[in-house]
Amino acid sequence: MFQSDIIVAQATPPGKGGVGIVRVSGDNLQHIANAILTKLPSPRVAEYLPFLSADKETIDIGLAIYFPSPHSFTGEDVLELHGHGGQVLMDLLVNRVLECGARLANPGEFSFRAFQNDKIDLAQAEAISDLINSTTEAAAKSAMRSLKGEFSRKVQALLEELIYIRVYVESSIDFPEEEIDFLADEILLTRIDGLLIKMEEVFHQAKQGAVLNEGMSVVILGQPNAGKSSLLNCLAGHDAAIVTDIEGTTRDVLKESIHIDGMPLHIIDTAGLRDNADVVETEGIRRAWNEVEKADHVLLLIDDSKGFSDKDEQILKNIPANLSYTIIHNKIDVKGDRDESIVRKDNRTEIYLSIKNRAGIELLTTHLKQIAGFEGEADGLFMARRRHLNALERAKAAIETGHKQIMENRAGELLSEDLRVAQSALNEITGEFDNEDLLGEIFSSFCIGK
Repeated sequence: MFQSDIIVAQATPPGKGGVGIVRVSGDNLQHIANAILTKLPSPRVAEYLPFLSADKETIDIGLAIYFPSPHSFTGEDVLELHGHGGQVLMDLLVNRVLECGARLANPGEFSFRAFQNDKIDLAQAEAISDLINSTTEAAAKSAMRSLKGEFSRKVQALLEELIYIRVYVESSIDFPEEEIDFLADEILLTRIDGLLIKMEEVFHQAKQGAVLNEGMSVVILGQPNAGKSSLLNCLAGHDAAIVTDIEGTTRDVLKESIHIDGMPLHIIDTAGLRDNADVVETEGIRRAWNEVEKADHVLLLIDDSKGFSDKDEQILKNIPANLSYTIIHNKIDVKGDRDESIVRKDNRTEIYLSIKNRAGIELLTTHLKQIAGFEGEADGLFMARRRHLNALERAKAAIETGHKQIMENRAGELLSEDLRVAQSALNEITGEFDNEDLLGEIFSSFCIGK
């Protein structure tokens, strides 16, 4: 991916459409333009031209736009051919460019070259993919803010303050003859405290963006006929799962992606958990627990008309200790002796509701938003990813460790090392580091024409 040869790809989705675009990027596209268009178009001017085959027959007629380096998306020469959107025509155009010496682009390679050539940083590059994959208006707006550099500017502000503190500390260590007792300098401690506060603010904003981007994965567990599939249908707003009075109706994993006030929620319905299951149900139960291992949260559904049983307790014990869960008491309408409610006690949340009557559903959705830390589609929200949160957490932890070294041990050298670790973590967000494996993983998830 670190090559600068000429690449080509269809930039519009495969299939039929009114317009199809073939994008070409690389050093010096003069010979390709001459071969296909008989000329190099004027910079940034759409020219209506025939697209020619090797034997000078017209493949298509459309618009050709030339963006000379460095004033292009990739920072290289870019040529776009806008033709009619038939897939056969698109394939003919791509093959024609390949005949002229180009090669097919790898997934995300256009965006990668933009990153390589300092047209965008890594957070902005990821925002391109997030913008394309947005499932809500709020997500699209947030991704655009990140693409325009809002998140990157906040991270850069943290880096500038961190670098200032590093320079002060390391210069004091390297030049002790200046007799600067930085360990006792209140200004230094004040700036470190201020940096931690700013970092917490950015982390909070980034967490909101990550929830808006990736959402939360919730697995519904419970015994047969507790109402798991009914809950899935209720949240999804349509009959995604078959619901009957027969135990074991759901035998496989069912997944639905919905939005709660703009927050993506990935709901997984599972087979009823019981001991005397047949071969098919046993496989469904195995898959259910596999989904639990990957989940962010578990909803343990209880039939309130029967009460919390030993079997329910056993299911609860099998939920991984590091995974949060909520106990849902369904069918409160059967006995009619309890109203919809939410009870929190000893770090355990229990919600009493009736899926049949939709009583308590709003309590559940509000609770799910609280678990995810989602506060709504706030203005100025930018898109972020979990790797960004991880980098911010590591940077903050390193600075807190350094602060402790100063306060308790007066260890300036250890503070300096912790600040270096923090800076390295923040640099991962915008891509100012050398990790080819991570770069390859990020850009390989892009579509081919980006």
